[in-house]
Amino acid sequence: MIDPVTYVILAILFGVMAAILYSLRIVVLMERRIARMDFNLMRLTEKLAKEEETVEKEVEEVESEEKKLEKKLSRKR
Repeated sequence: MIDPVTYVILAILFGVMAAILYSLRIVVLMERRIARMDFNLMRLTEKLAKEEETVEKEVEEVESEEKKLEKKLSRKR
């Protein structure tokens, strides 16, 4: 026959194991969330980089047009 103290010890051990497994589950879920957030941040950064390149090209075009207009105006004077 098993002693009642043994049942208590086994119950405590199973409880601790269950708590550890639950904690690991939470850690895995949090890691997935963080990975998803990291992925979304990378996508956002790529979009911003593309937009910045577009804006830089437009600024260069405007500056070149401005220089052309300045040359034309300086010739007329």
